Amino acid sequence: MSEDAAHPQLAYNAHPTAVIDEGCVIGAGTRIWHFSHIMPDCRIGENCNIGQNVVVSPQVVLGNNVKVQNNVSIYTGVVCDDDVFLGPSMVFTNVINPRSAVVRRGEYQRTHVGKGASIGANATIVCGHDIGPYAFIGAGAVVTKAVPAYALVVGNPARHMGWMSAFGHRLHFDAEGYAQCAESGERYRLRDGKVEALEGSADRELG
Repeated sequence: MSEDAAHPQLAYNAHPTAVIDEGCVIGAGTRIWHFSHIMPDCRIGENCNIGQNVVVSPQVVLGNNVKVQNNVSIYTGVVCDDDVFLGPSMVFTNVINPRSAVVRRGEYQRTHVGKGASIGANATIVCGHDIGPYAFIGAGAVVTKAVPAYALVVGNPARHMGWMSAFGHRLHFDAEGYAQCAESGERYRLRDGKVEALEGSADRELG
């Protein structure tokens, strides 16, 4: 057996000050920076970037190409799909009514962050509220309810202010419910309060 096969952790890079517990799974190409702690039984995908002073708690799941900026704690119950961005010092929670004197380890609530979603610096995600694919959570927002796919939410409590493309641009829908991303040319449809990307939309002109 080769050395790499015997020690699959060599497929990722970790700063010497990082603590990597036994029992976690970390994908190839992932980078883990200063003073971060990766705890047992979590799963981190390929090509992720885990910034400085980050804690990834047991049973957390991060997909591929997830970027976690400095000073983020990702608690048990959080699942992030591929391409999620977690901004500096943003906060997850996993207990809705914490008390120091009451043990609630069996009451952790789940938070699922969909593919391509971005959570801005210093935002807080109250546990039990899922964030849809490509949603955009503004800096400092406090999320207290589920966020739909492609939604832009800001403020405390977070309020729905509009829609964002997969490339992170505001979408402006016409009277027929169509919009086009200024960068990618991809087209979107707003119908019944939900946004969907249209296949082959970049080739279609706005009417």
